[in-house]
Amino acid sequence: MWLAVKHQAGVALMIFMALAGQGVAKEPKAAALFASVDAPSSQLPEPIGDYSKGCGAGMVELPETGPTWQAMRLSRNRNWGQPVLVDYLEELSAAATQIGWRGLYIGDLAQPRGGPSESGHLSHQSGLDADVWYLPPARLDLSLGEREEISANSVRTEDQLRVNENWTEAHHQLLKAAASDARVDRIFVAAAIKIEMCKTATPKDKKWLQRIRPIYGHNDHFHVRLKCPDGASACVTQKPTVAELSNGGDGCDETLTWWVTDYLEELKHPPKDKGPKKRGPRDYVMADLPKACMGVLQSD
Repeated sequence: MWLAVKHQAGVALMIFMALAGQGVAKEPKAAALFASVDAPSSQLPEPIGDYSKGCGAGMVELPETGPTWQAMRLSRNRNWGQPVLVDYLEELSAAATQIGWRGLYIGDLAQPRGGPSESGHLSHQSGLDADVWYLPPARLDLSLGEREEISANSVRTEDQLRVNENWTEAHHQLLKAAASDARVDRIFVAAAIKIEMCKTATPKDKKWLQRIRPIYGHNDHFHVRLKCPDGASACVTQKPTVAELSNGGDGCDETLTWWVTDYLEELKHPPKDKGPKKRGPRDYVMADLPKACMGVLQSD
C-alpha cells in the first residue's frame, strides 16, 4: 500500500511513500512520482546522476516569455532546469538576434525536479538538457493556446539524407553559436544536418563541429546538453566524450556517414529476434536512481 503525502512548496505536491511493515503490490514508477510534483525542491541547485538516470535539486524556471524567447508547450510543465541551463538559453536567444531571428522558441527542458518522464524524453533528467526549435519566431507574443498548437518545422528531407528547403545559413550560424559556448558538452542534430554543416563550415574554423553529434530524429529541433557545472560532485559526465567519439577530430568522417548508410538500412530491416526488452527510464523505480533523488522528491 502506498500513502499519498502532501508537502508545501508554494503549491501542493503529491508523492508516494511506502508504509513500513506493509506489503506492496507494485512499486510505483519513478516517472509517475516525478510527474506528480509541480514545483522545484527547496534545495541548492545541483544536477544529480546522469542525463538519463538522475534528477535535479533546486531547479529554476525558464520564464514563459522573455525579450528574445518563448517557452513552448507549457502544459507539460517542463520549462525547468539548472540555473546554468536557463542562463545559457537566455543568452543563446539573444545571440539569435544577431543572425536575423527575433529570438528562439524553446521546447522542453526538464520537469520541476527532473527525473524520468512518463512521455517523450528518456533523458532531460538532471536539468542540463534543452530542446531548441528550428522554427524562426515570427512573433514573441504567442498566447498559451498558440504555443500548444504551433509546430516546429523540419529542416531535413523525409529520406533522412539531406537538409530541405527550410534549412538556411542562419540555422548554421545558430548552431555554431550554440556549440561554441564552453558550457556545452554536445548538441544532438539529425545526421543530415551535420553532413551539411561539414560541407559548408570554413576549414580553419571547424573545431566547434566536434560538439555537433548526429542522432536519429532531431529534424525539427536541436538538443543542447551542458557539461556538469564546476563543483557538482553528484553529476555524472557523459561517456564517451565528444573527442573520443570524433577521434580527436570534428566528426566529419565515416562515423557520420554511417548514420545515412548502414543505420538507415538497419531501420528498414530490423532484426526479427530483438531479444528480451531492456529496462529503460520509464521502467525505473526510485531504487534505480541515485539515492539523493529520494531527498529531492521529498523536499519541501
